[in-house]
Amino acid sequence: MRTFTRQVLVELIAVFLAALVAFTAIVLLFVVVREMVRLGLPPTAVLHLVPYILPDSLKISLPVTLLLATTTVYSRMSGSNEVVAIKALGISPMAILWPSFVVGCLLSLLTVWLNDVAVPWGRSGAQRVIVDAVEEIAYGMLRTERYYSSSSPQFSINVKRVDGRKLIQPTVTIGPLGRLPGLTIDAQEAELRVDREENVLKIWLRNANVEFGGGGVLSFPQFEYEIPLLAASREESLASPSAIPMARLAREAVRHEQSIQRRQEDLAAAAGYQMMSGGFEDLLEPSWQARMAELAGMHTYLCRLKTEPYRRWSAGFSCLCFVWVGAPMAVWLRNRDFLQNFFVCFGVILIVYYPAMIGTIVLAKDGAVPPVTVWAANLMLIPWGGWALRRVLRY
Repeated sequence: MRTFTRQVLVELIAVFLAALVAFTAIVLLFVVVREMVRLGLPPTAVLHLVPYILPDSLKISLPVTLLLATTTVYSRMSGSNEVVAIKALGISPMAILWPSFVVGCLLSLLTVWLNDVAVPWGRSGAQRVIVDAVEEIAYGMLRTERYYSSSSPQFSINVKRVDGRKLIQPTVTIGPLGRLPGLTIDAQEAELRVDREENVLKIWLRNANVEFGGGGVLSFPQFEYEIPLLAASREESLASPSAIPMARLAREAVRHEQSIQRRQEDLAAAAGYQMMSGGFEDLLEPSWQARMAELAGMHTYLCRLKTEPYRRWSAGFSCLCFVWVGAPMAVWLRNRDFLQNFFVCFGVILIVYYPAMIGTIVLAKDGAVPPVTVWAANLMLIPWGGWALRRVLRY
């Protein structure tokens, strides 16, 4: 019996590793091309970006690759009547099935770790690469499209043309930064320079007309402005809960709940003052509606923080759920064509599992359902796998 178990385990690992390399390379290529198109990355930045994108690619490829390896191994064994021979010897099919369940459990824990540690690390590293390449990205887009803007509405440039490093007849729009007002600058020419020691993008302009937020216009023969690299880049900030390690999520949720409580107390005090002073119409002003919308946004962010741990664990254990379905189904179908067996299993997963997973995550992040609901997609696969396993063991 140990010989059967060892043979299945070795074959399963060999097929899995070969398929993982191929499938991860495809996913990695797709992600890299997407980032190149979205950000206009130069080739050197793309090479630096690859190691940081790898964890994100692995968390996508691991469950599907494990399902492919499982259906491949057990389809061959079932199609060659090896399972029938094992039963004839009085050995339970569980002797060849349990190694795949153990591998699925271990890879599920690995996927949870990827979601918790490797993905936030990779995203922060990718952000550094993109931010450091902001100068090359900006010049590349200005040469081709004559327009560049950051991901936030903080910074944008329109130019007539680009001559080497010089931007001819640029119009630079800079949103408010802290206490600094917004600016609109028209100049004869400009140049971008990144100062990595100060972590800023310096904009040097000649013969510039600067229009301040208040409406005043001043002319300068030479004008220089500095903007933080992150605000000038096309990369979003890492404020998303998906970029926070799981060990910090609970503390972040408590801190955010306290912020919501303070904001509610401030709004209640302000509303009480308005009603006592007879200013009921002020509660209908756009400024008050904006404050209420901000409070609603804080509640949504809190729901996202509370949903994130459940999302990571449920997404990680999709590996075990896929094996739970794929292994007995491949044996029960008795078809040597592993691709047909794979698509039978993956087709149902694609139609049922992924929509249910995405739907429950969206609802949980909006606060419409409890966070634990994100496990619903995984639980839907358990009866299917249990039914197939029962038939394999009985017949």
